[in-house]
Amino acid sequence: MRFAGHNFEPLPSGALYWHARQTLLVADLHLDKMGSFARRGQMLPPYDTGVTLSRLEADLRRTGAVRLVALGDSFHRADAGAHLSAADRARLETIAASIECVWLSGNHDPLPNGLVGTALPEIDLFGLTLTHEPRRGTVGLIAGHLHPAAQIRIEGRSTRRPCFVHDNRLLILPAYGASTGSINILSPAFAGLLHFPALEVTMLGKDRTYPVSIQRLVRS
Repeated sequence: MRFAGHNFEPLPSGALYWHARQTLLVADLHLDKMGSFARRGQMLPPYDTGVTLSRLEADLRRTGAVRLVALGDSFHRADAGAHLSAADRARLETIAASIECVWLSGNHDPLPNGLVGTALPEIDLFGLTLTHEPRRGTVGLIAGHLHPAAQIRIEGRSTRRPCFVHDNRLLILPAYGASTGSINILSPAFAGLLHFPALEVTMLGKDRTYPVSIQRLVRS
C-alpha cells in the first residue's frame, strides 16, 4: 500500500507495518472492553485482552518492528489499565519495555494508563501526522477511531470485513482489538472525510489482505 509518498504493508490482523521506519501502527485495541462490561453486570467472557495481546505479540515478532505507535483507544475506559489481570499487565509491560512505544490519546483513554513509553495527543513522524480521530484538511494524516469496514457483493454473495481505507490524504486503520465492532465506510460516519473517486480499500482476510475495487462496495 502506498500512501502520501510512503510504502506500508497492511497486515491481516489490522496492523499497518511501515517497513522503512520499522514501525508497527495499530488503532483501537480497546483493551479490557469485555472486562469493563463484566464489572457492570453484563456477563460477557473477559478474554478479549489476551487475544488482542497475542495478536500484537505475533505481529511484532513477524515484522521485527522496533517502534510501536498505538493510535488511541488502547484501553476501553480511562481506568481500564488498573483493572487488567496480572498476567495481561505483565504481557503488556513486556511489550512496552522491549521496543519504543508511543501511546496516543483516544476518546476512550484521554490519558493513557501509565504504560512504559511516550504518551502524546498525536505525533508527526517523517512528514506524516498520526492521531486518533480522522479530520479533514490535513494531508498525510493516519488515524483510527471509526473502525472502518467494507461490504462487497460478488455473484450474488455478500461479504463484510474490516478494512483499511485511504484517499492518499487521509488513511484510516481498522480496529485492532478482538472485541471491537466496525462501521461501513459508505455510512454517514465517513461522510465528507474521504474523496471517493480516489478511494483505495484493502479488506482483511483470514491470512492475507485484499485490495477491493470501489465499484464493488455496497452499503450494509
